[in-house]
Amino acid sequence: MINFENNPLLRKTVQFSLDIIGYCELLEEKRKYVIARQLLRSATSIGANSFEAQNPASKKDFINKIKIAAKELEETKYWLYLCKNSDNYPFDEKLESQINEIAKILYKILSTSLSNRDSL
Repeated sequence: MINFENNPLLRKTVQFSLDIIGYCELLEEKRKYVIARQLLRSATSIGANSFEAQNPASKKDFINKIKIAAKELEETKYWLYLCKNSDNYPFDEKLESQINEIAKILYKILSTSLSNRDSL
């Protein structure tokens, strides 16, 4: 098992996933099934791909996994935006803050990895 306690990206994506699970359960209690399922899938995929990137077959594989995590992050932002701006949907501002923190880390990793790609 990967020690994620010392890895800010993994630590934050695990906590975010756990918080999203709780939020999606709340959405399902309110019968918001479609959004709950879409959000749960995309949000937990950020962490899953970040974890998978920790054991890449190559630098290209690492970058690909981080790119997938970033795509899932953007989809998650979309679903959260809809929840935040829709009538009759509960919303937790903490989730928005968490996703923005994760975005900063992911895009920094991606930027650094892409700029260092040719030198490796």
